[in-house]
Amino acid sequence: MSNQLTRRLALLDDDAHRALLGQGLRGIERETLRVDQHGLLARTPHPAALGSALTHPQITTDYAEALLEFITPAEHDIGITLNQLDAIHRYAYTKLGDEMLWSESMPCELPDEAQIEIAQYGDSNIGMLKHVYRRGLALRYGKAMQCIAGIHYNYSLSEKLWQLLARHEGIDTERRHALRDFQSDGYIALIRNFRRYSWLLMYLFGASPALSTGFLRGSEHQLDTLSDDTLFLPYATSLRMSDLGYQNDAQSGLTPHENSLESYVATLTDAVNRPYAPYQALGTRQDGEWIQLSTNVLQIENEYYSTIRPKRVIRTGERPIQALCQRGVQYIEVRCLDVDPFEPIGISIETGRFLDAFLLFCAFEESAPIDIAESAVHAGNFARTVKQGRRPSLTLMRGGEEVTLQAWATELIERIRPVAALLDAQHNEIGVHAASLAVQQAKIDNPALTPSARVLDEVRALGSSAEFGLRQSRLHAATFRASDSALMPAEVALFDQLAADSLAAQDAIEQAPGPSFDAFVAAYNSSTLCGD
Repeated sequence: MSNQLTRRLALLDDDAHRALLGQGLRGIERETLRVDQHGLLARTPHPAALGSALTHPQITTDYAEALLEFITPAEHDIGITLNQLDAIHRYAYTKLGDEMLWSESMPCELPDEAQIEIAQYGDSNIGMLKHVYRRGLALRYGKAMQCIAGIHYNYSLSEKLWQLLARHEGIDTERRHALRDFQSDGYIALIRNFRRYSWLLMYLFGASPALSTGFLRGSEHQLDTLSDDTLFLPYATSLRMSDLGYQNDAQSGLTPHENSLESYVATLTDAVNRPYAPYQALGTRQDGEWIQLSTNVLQIENEYYSTIRPKRVIRTGERPIQALCQRGVQYIEVRCLDVDPFEPIGISIETGRFLDAFLLFCAFEESAPIDIAESAVHAGNFARTVKQGRRPSLTLMRGGEEVTLQAWATELIERIRPVAALLDAQHNEIGVHAASLAVQQAKIDNPALTPSARVLDEVRALGSSAEFGLRQSRLHAATFRASDSALMPAEVALFDQLAADSLAAQDAIEQAPGPSFDAFVAAYNSSTLCGD
C-alpha cells in the first residue's frame, strides 16, 4: 500500500471516524430501450402515465423517445439504491402495456435512422433546448449510436470525511475555499486513479462482446461474423466502450486535463466555445428549423463522452461548468458500466459493493499528475481490454513494461482488500465487500465466469445476439410482472403522485412567460464563463 493509503485507512480505523464512511451517497442511472414483444424498437411516445420526461425526478428519457432512463435517489447504501431501482422498474412495467425493457447495452434491431424518434420534452424553451441538443447529436454521431444504453454510477464521500482528511493532512481550513478546493482536488485525484485502473472494470463487468449487424449501418469494421445478424470479437468484454461506440473526430483531440479542476473546466469551456468547421458547414438551422445548438466542438459540456466525470448538482438556470468552478466537485459519475443482461435491473449487489471499494481505493490511494504520454498508455490499456480482455496471457503496459492482465488484476484486488475490510467494519452486514472481491477474483482466475464470456456463450448457443437480448428481456419482464412481486399500494401511490406532479410542473413551465427560443439559446450559449 502507498503511504497515503495506509495513513488514510489508519485514520478511519476508529469507530467515530469510520462512521463517516456510511454518510457518503450512491445513486444509479439506468438506461434501457422500450421494445415490442418481438424485440423491435417501440414506436410509441413516452408513456404519459409515467409522467413528464422533462420534469420527473426518477423516470425520464435519454436520447430517443424510446430510451428510458431510471434515476434513483441518492442513498447511503448501495443495497437501498438497488431496491429503489427495482421499484422504479416494477412501477414502469405497470404502465408499459405489452412493451418490454431491452436487457442489453447494445441496441435491439433498430429501424432506419429516420424512423428513430428523438426524445420530446414539450414546447417550453428548456424542453426545446433538450430536444434540439439531441438533433445535434443525431447529426454528429448518428441515431443508432445514441441508442446505446449503460449504467451510470454516482458516488460521493461525505463532506465531513473530506474535512477530517484535510485537518489531518495539514490543510489550513481557515483559508478561503480551502475545504472546497481540497475536496475538489480529492475527487480529481480519484478520477486520475480511475483512468489508471478502469480497465479492470471493463474486464470484470463488460457485457457486450457481440452486437447486431444492423447497428453498424454498413460501415467498415474488423469484427468477426457469428451469424447473418450478429457480429462479435472472441475475447471482447465491451464493444460498447470500444471505437465502435462513442467515438467522434471532433472529440478525438479533446483531452480534458484532469490534474486540476481548473484545467478540466478550462478545456471544456474552450470546447463549447470553439467552432468546428464540419459543424459550421451544417449551420444551426435548416429550412428554418434548429438542427443543433451551436457549431462548436461541443454543443454543451455534457456532450463530452467520458468514462468518468466530476459533477455537482446544478441550480436552476446554471450550467454544469459554472457549478463546478463556483462550488467545486460534489460527486463523480462513472459512465463505463455495461448493463448486465443477467440482472433484471441491470446491475448486481456484488457489482455495487465492489465499485464502492474500488472507488474508495481510487480516492485514498496516492495519485500523481498524469502527463500526455501516461494518458495515452491508460487509454491503450482500456482499449486493449474492451476488445481483447479475455485473450489468454493478454498484457497491458505498466511503468514502461508489459504485465499480464491477470497478474495486475490480482495485485489490484489485493491492494483494494484493506479498503473492503474497512467498509465491512463500518457496515452492518459482515464481510459483504470482502465477498464481492472474492466474486471478482474468481472471474480473474477463470475468464469464463465474466459477464462477457457468459453472454457470448449464450449468443453462440442461440446463434443470434438479438435472440439472446429478446430472451433476457422476456425473462426480466416476467419477473417484474409477476403478481407476487407487485409494489405495495403506498409505493404505487407515491409513484403516481410523482408522475402527476411532473406533468403539472411541465405545464407550469410551458405557461410561464419567457423570451423567444432564439434568444433563449443565445443566452444559454453565452453563459459559460465562471466567476469566483
